[in-house]
This record gives sequence, C-alpha cells and structure tokens, in this order.
Amino acid sequence: MSVLDDRLPKLDVSRETQERLQHFASMLEKWSPKINLVAKSTLPDGWNRHIIDSAQVFDLRQQDTGLWADLGAGGGFPGLVVAILAHELAPELKVALVESDQRKSVFLRSVLRETGVSADVKVARIEQLEPLQADILSARALADLPTLLSFAERHLAPTGQGVFLKGANWEKEVAAARESWKFDLAQRTSITDPNAVVLTIGELTHV
Repeated sequence: MSVLDDRLPKLDVSRETQERLQHFASMLEKWSPKINLVAKSTLPDGWNRHIIDSAQVFDLRQQDTGLWADLGAGGGFPGLVVAILAHELAPELKVALVESDQRKSVFLRSVLRETGVSADVKVARIEQLEPLQADILSARALADLPTLLSFAERHLAPTGQGVFLKGANWEKEVAAARESWKFDLAQRTSITDPNAVVLTIGELTHV
C-alpha cells in the first residue's frame, strides 16, 4: 500500500489501483486526440491535472455506500477516477457515469472493461434522465453553479451532497446561485490549482 499522492494522505491505495489509474491515463492520451476528451495542452501534466484533481473529490466523500453519480462524465473526470478508487477503498459504493456523447461513452466503457472496474454508464442528457436519487453528485467543467444546482435538484437524494470542482470565478457563481437557491456550503482550495476550489453542497432547496 502507498499514498496515491502526498497531498492526499488519506488515500492509501494498492499497487493494483495505481496501475489501473496509470492505464486509464495512458488510454486518455491515446483516445483524446481522436475524440477531444481533454484539452491537448493538459495531456503532458495529465496525471496531476486530471487524475489527482479528480482523486481529491473522492477524498471529500462522507460515506462509502449508496450511489455516486457523475454528471457530464466526459473523459472520466472525476467519475471514472472515483470508480477506480472506490473499487478498492469503497467497494459498496455504486458509481454512475452520465454522458450524452456516444463516443465518450464508448471510451468510458472501454476503460472500465480494461481496468476491471464496475460503473454504470448512462448515455442520456442530464435533464431527460430519470431522477437518480444519488447520495453524492459530482461534476467538473460542466456548467455554472446555478445550472448544476438545477441538475442536483433533479438527481440528488434529499440528504445527499453535491461535490463540484470550480475555477477562479467560484465566488461569483455562488453569489448567483444564492439568488435562486438555499444551500449549505463548504469549500476547500484545490490541491492542483490554488485559484480553484472543491465545493461541497447540501440541504438544497429552491428559493
């Protein structure tokens, strides 16, 4: 066992989990130029920019059971990283990856198959999908916070939490969201970008 990253001291993982994440990273490099999974400029630092950036979201979970739903899963961030880590660290946690793009969904299923990890890939638009009643809901680079909260109202269980990666404008997004929503909020500075945060949101109600 070894710590995944020194900045995430609680994430002790086996060599097998490290290898699954490395395999995912290599598949990302291979597939991304063909179907635009992530920005080309981020690939040289892909482990830090994408894998570790996503792992910090898993580190904030408040439970190891129930359903974790990742909206707009795209290239697998953070949802696929969550699924790989949960395979070892929280095996009773189910993961759903919501992605409307067929090609990206094929990529997600290919990574799951090659790494031997389980997750449910749902090929559908978020606003048309049957409510998921997720215990944890995540998203990265998907939409502004007010839009994310409208998705959360549809797909988050009443006692669930949203965990959203946000950039430098996060305070403006929170202010805009508070015009229409009431919610509890906690924020933690991102370990991969000092200008970014991970927002944890609960007790969501429409104003």
